[in-house]
Amino acid sequence: MGPIHCRGEQVMKMIKSFKSLTLYLGKRDYVDHVDSVDPVEGVLKIDPADLGDRKGIASINLACAFRYGREDLDVIGLSFRKDIWIQHIQLYPDAGHKPTLTEMHDTLLKKAGEQGHPFTFNIPTNLPCSVTLQPGPDDTGKACGVDFEVKAYLAQSADDPDEKIDKKDTCRLVIRKIQFAPDNTGSGQKAELCKSFMMSDKPVFLEASLDKEIYYHGDPIPVTVKIKNETNKVVKKIKVTVDQTTDVVLYSADKYTKNVLCEEFGETVEGNANFEKTLPITPLLSNNKEKRGLSLDGRLKDEDTNLASTTIIRGGMDKEMLGILVSYKIKVNLMVSGGG
Repeated sequence: MGPIHCRGEQVMKMIKSFKSLTLYLGKRDYVDHVDSVDPVEGVLKIDPADLGDRKGIASINLACAFRYGREDLDVIGLSFRKDIWIQHIQLYPDAGHKPTLTEMHDTLLKKAGEQGHPFTFNIPTNLPCSVTLQPGPDDTGKACGVDFEVKAYLAQSADDPDEKIDKKDTCRLVIRKIQFAPDNTGSGQKAELCKSFMMSDKPVFLEASLDKEIYYHGDPIPVTVKIKNETNKVVKKIKVTVDQTTDVVLYSADKYTKNVLCEEFGETVEGNANFEKTLPITPLLSNNKEKRGLSLDGRLKDEDTNLASTTIIRGGMDKEMLGILVSYKIKVNLMVSGGG
């Protein structure tokens, strides 16, 4: 089965303020177009008057991290968060970051006023998209998965990794890197099977095929089924399932498969008869809300999301950098009279 992908994004203005820092972002979703990623354009408002007598350095980070444990379990000094990639920009005092101003910057600067400092982060194309592992009903805290976070903070030193930053001097926003696939996709896949039965010298031929390579979230997936039944047995029904496979490659060889759709079609194929029909299926997260560990497109708080998009692996990419690999498989089963 081809990849499942998102269709687009929602543009909205996000503001996070804390004491002397106010962080402005034009949107929360940034699209991976395979050969490029939307730049993260924002403005940090820094009010020197709020700093008082303190001497501080205002900086901003964009980090891509893999979280594989709850923060409240971090009681023996173990870290359950691993940074995959991080970029740092010093904005105050001015350290020379002069991004090319865009229409988005201009809009945000009007809101921030004269104390606004524009910034731009360029996300590399080899980083993973945001993925959240669906928590169980009793799970608390931040979910496991891959996330992106923009964090602004005040520090005493520009480059001291051991300095502890007070929470009151920090503001942060989680953003989402989402996979988008072009419309000009390739042809679909096809699978064939020839099954023989005891006490029968002739088989049943089964062929299942898709009309294209990529499907978008919420779109029906038409599965074309062809059956050539040369036996005297009766095909009583057809069962179609979709499985999601999640491969956690960053810290262990943890690979598991979960079913996200199972539908039965009451189609009958008599002995020595042929059959051909297209069966539409639509795997949806709304039908899988209770399945713990299911991979989802990165979730922002309690906002709606989708089943995770299929991971696109381009040539030369380091799989470990991707953190979590997601794929899907369609299975077609025939239920035959007399078992099998």
